[in-house]
Amino acid sequence: MRKSIPNSGAHSAIIFDLDGTLLNTLEDIAFAMNSVLRKHGYPEHSTSAYRYFVGGGLYNLVFHTIPENARIPKLLNTYLDELLDEYSKCIDTQTKPYSGICDMLEQLTQKNIPMAILSNKAHEFMDEVVQQHFSKWNFKVVFGARPTVATKPDPYSALEIASIMQIEPCKIAYLGDTDVDMQTAVNAGMYGIGAAWGFRTQTELIDNGAQLIIHHPMELLNIF
Repeated sequence: MRKSIPNSGAHSAIIFDLDGTLLNTLEDIAFAMNSVLRKHGYPEHSTSAYRYFVGGGLYNLVFHTIPENARIPKLLNTYLDELLDEYSKCIDTQTKPYSGICDMLEQLTQKNIPMAILSNKAHEFMDEVVQQHFSKWNFKVVFGARPTVATKPDPYSALEIASIMQIEPCKIAYLGDTDVDMQTAVNAGMYGIGAAWGFRTQTELIDNGAQLIIHHPMELLNIF
């Protein structure tokens, strides 16, 4: 792990993960998936347990939360459709930005730092959620999981964002809260920053390539 903070100006842009980084979405995701599980008579999971089910996209969420004997492709696709339906009903019931996020976005905007969001949340939900909570700020790109594009930790979308921004990947910082996020940063040649307030542990973030751990959103300003 790189312990020192880079000199100001070392980075020119920032890409954010969404769930567990900008927004605490855990309760709404857990409620939606537990609704699907309950409908089929499967055991439900605690909200805390969902910290380790999210991050890899909704299909992976379904796969890891249902019993092993139900992990049949046809069933998985059915449960995924049901999850999408349930989540659309409660997507913003308990979801809210983490403390300090809005102040951080405002400060980055004042510094003219280009910002983007890259999430494994289904792309169809991204505009609604971002507009609901972050309409005051301009994100150059907002990408969720798109059907024809490999999801994180594949670097394709991160590098696509770099191309759209016309900024070299090595000058872009990526802030996320899971192993998948840190692997994405490593794979894309970006500066991986772990959000300690998110869904996973600092150890996981460091083990997967985090070059810096921050404990409050406003600490991000120190690298620009």
